[in-house]
Amino acid sequence: MRILLTNDDGIHAEGLRVLEEIARELSDDVWIVAPEVEQSGKSRAVTLTDPVRVRQVEPQKFAVQGTPTDCVLIGLLELVEGKKPDLVLSGVNRGQNIAEDTTYSGTIAGAMCGMQHGVRSVALSQSRNFQHDGSLPWETARQWGPKVLKPLLETEWPDDVVINVNFPDRAPEAVKGVEITRQGFRDENIIRAERRIDLRGDTYFWIGYRGKLSQPAEGTDLKAIYDGKVSISPLHVDLTHDRTLESMRGALSGVWE
Repeated sequence: MRILLTNDDGIHAEGLRVLEEIARELSDDVWIVAPEVEQSGKSRAVTLTDPVRVRQVEPQKFAVQGTPTDCVLIGLLELVEGKKPDLVLSGVNRGQNIAEDTTYSGTIAGAMCGMQHGVRSVALSQSRNFQHDGSLPWETARQWGPKVLKPLLETEWPDDVVINVNFPDRAPEAVKGVEITRQGFRDENIIRAERRIDLRGDTYFWIGYRGKLSQPAEGTDLKAIYDGKVSISPLHVDLTHDRTLESMRGALSGVWE
């Protein structure tokens, strides 16, 4: 099996080293194409107005001056020699990608790009700041990654679906199992912008997240992580809200005829 790795935390990220260890338990044919610098929060951005430069770090490992989507796109179409990869793994992200975070995530975007090009794709993230002491328990992702991926890859899922895996922020032996979940949604918006003043008296902002917990429903990615479980969520690009689609068709039928 040929595996392409990417991330949004950059070519030097600890999570990418963890992902490579996970991948090498699955295959000895591993390629890495990751951003030169951190690209967190870039979602599915594609670089269209600047050249995208590539630096070869070592055999089968490249750093790209672009987004995670750029990395997977160029990796699949140009950099990986010979046959197309069988699997794209994106991560392991430094922090969770759950609930509404998924639409911001460059980690999930890397997996989405792989799926778009006909390659099975999985995004992996290591949660933080819920129950652990504040440090990132990378050993949890390292140990649970192969345990989760091996049986997962033996199953089938639709061609337009990516798998979103999140590891809880607790020690490996404290993980309470694995749950197949749906994407949750927080009961309070936790993203914020903090106004600051620079040394010249000009205003600038830092954008980030509050650490406030929500009260998620059973069966969601949020609840699984809160409960100390590995969350596995099947996601897809189709953002259509089917119930509203049907109600609007009924309510507006014939209006524009």
